[in-house]
Amino acid sequence: MTIADARPTTAVPVPAQSTYQNRVADYWNAEENPVNLELGRIDDLYHHHYGIGAADRSVLDVADPAARQERITAELHRLEQAQADLLASHLGPLSPTDRVFDAGCGRGGGSVVAHLRYDCYADGVTLSEKQADFAGEQARKRHIDDKVRYHHLNMLDTGFPTGAFAASWNNESTMYVELELLFAEHARLLRRGGRYVTITGCYNDTYGRASREVSLINAHYICDIHPRSEYFRAMAHHRLVPVHVEDLTAAAMPYWELRQEADHLVTGIEETFLNAYRNGSFQYLLIVADRV
Repeated sequence: MTIADARPTTAVPVPAQSTYQNRVADYWNAEENPVNLELGRIDDLYHHHYGIGAADRSVLDVADPAARQERITAELHRLEQAQADLLASHLGPLSPTDRVFDAGCGRGGGSVVAHLRYDCYADGVTLSEKQADFAGEQARKRHIDDKVRYHHLNMLDTGFPTGAFAASWNNESTMYVELELLFAEHARLLRRGGRYVTITGCYNDTYGRASREVSLINAHYICDIHPRSEYFRAMAHHRLVPVHVEDLTAAAMPYWELRQEADHLVTGIEETFLNAYRNGSFQYLLIVADRV
């Protein structure tokens, strides 16, 4: 692939969407959640996912309320960034001429992380026109918009060229689409030997059907969390062969435990996540697969 071939294309108009997809777009166009915005303002890396790793709980002991709030926000963002770095670390090796695809990019933080790590081209897509515009402005402010671009597109039908991408990923966005359709598009976009990565919440179907907690999370985010087995079944149907699977559930819990005590950022769903993780009905997985 030449450098010219690797440059992001001009996005085609977003295809006709289902009623559900319109609801999702409306949700994210209206979303102004402090847990997304306040954390991102720290370094202009806006993520729409959760954090992993041991939390520094000493931030809770800061006496001054304003300073305590600032320290908690910074610590939660550090955990978010650790999650983004982990995902990006599994995309490579990539060269500056390679192109990567961020499916369900939100406000664009993941694409920036991948670009900064590999100096590669990145295309992020989202159903939310507001998010795409916001992410594009962030890329311009960083002076990386020649290599990092965002598009108001449906991740299931992007219009990008077949085999154009060296790597692609979903970061907590698979629960908004049918996995068969999603993995068909990733398999089409990835070149042979290309790498797909996802970090996602899924329900543990060895326990049976989705638990009450999983149903509450679905209602909160207007999503449809898939069973764990469905990921591997759908990947197998579309020539995506897992090469690494990691259970991040335990690593995710410190983030939720700290966020639960962040009065300025709580959304009311924190205890539900923790209960689901603790009773084993919900898992947080990293899956890395190669396109064969």
